[in-house]
This record gives sequence, C-alpha cells and structure tokens, in this order.
Amino acid sequence: MGFTLKQFEQIKERLGGARRVAEPLLESSVQTNGAQHEVILGIDPSLRGTGYGILRVARPHPRALAFGVVHCPAGWERSRCLVRIAQTLREAIQQHRPSVCAIEGLFFAQNLQTALLLGEARGVSLLAAAEAGLQIFEMAPRKVKQATVGYGGAGKEAVAKMVQRMLRLPELPQADAADALALALAFGQERGRYSLTPLKRL
Repeated sequence: MGFTLKQFEQIKERLGGARRVAEPLLESSVQTNGAQHEVILGIDPSLRGTGYGILRVARPHPRALAFGVVHCPAGWERSRCLVRIAQTLREAIQQHRPSVCAIEGLFFAQNLQTALLLGEARGVSLLAAAEAGLQIFEMAPRKVKQATVGYGGAGKEAVAKMVQRMLRLPELPQADAADALALALAFGQERGRYSLTPLKRL
C-alpha cells in the first residue's frame, strides 16, 4: 500500500506527538479522555484507616499537596467511621481540587467480614469522589507496586520509602497514606504513556 507525501507527513506528525507525550514521566499534565489532569487523588480504602494522597503533576518532579490517614478507633460504630471517611475526603477534595481519582482495586479476601467492611469504606470513598465530579479509575495493587517499586509483591515499607524518594518528602509517610500516594503516582505514570491495557474507569 502506498502513501502520498501529505499522508506520510501526517503519520510523521502523529508519531512525533506520541513520543512527546510518552517521554516525560509526570512532568506535565496527565490526559485521559481529552481532559488534562494536573492534580490527582489517590485513595487506599479501609474502614479503620483509609489512606489518601493528593499530588500535583509538576516539573521536575510531582509534588505532594496533601496526604494522610483517616483513623477510626476500634470502638467506633461502622456508620460513624464511614461518615468520617466521607467528610475527610470531601474536605481534601474541596481544598485541593483534583480532577481525577485513582482508587485501589478489589482483591481476594478470605474473610467475608473483612471484604464487606472494605467494600463499605470503598463505597463512601467512591461517593465522595463521584459527587465532586472526578473521573475515577481503578488500579490493581500489584500494578501500583510494579509502577512505583518495580516489583509487584513489594511490602508496605518498600512502597513508603520509594514514595518518599519520588516525592522528596522529609519524612516517611504512614503506610496507608504512602499506598494512596503510590496510587496517584502510578496513575500519572500509566496515563503519561500509551498503554495496551487501559485502566478500568468506574
């Protein structure tokens, strides 16, 4: 099949554009479905300790805007924990205005009760992000670890140390907050290049 000179130039232009998007890693705004995302929210849901992290895509490296863990004492009723999670995430979203959310995907749980509690925390987290109009994407835990640490079976401490290094944080973040920041970092890396396996949008 032959190409005209004009078609050849158009192909070269498209390929050149693809390289410009793929080369920088978290150095410019991340694009999904035509939208530019400069502020990314990561959520690691859990009833007693939901981690969240918000970062801004910037040069020469991404910058953490806010992160923390929504701690709920063991004596609190589940409903009270869910309200605390939703309120904290709403406040963080309102303050920093992310446009996209990366949340940890579901994983196999041997304990049915644990799975139910996680599902409840995940549900209110999704609600807080959805009511703010954020695009929401799901990322598998192994994929997040692979993107940040380079090994899908990495432990929480390894993830926290790598997140601290990548974001130039003065102190090691709490494990759940580090996982949330890792989600945001991994999302930025994934969307900053062309992928054969698109992320699942919720």
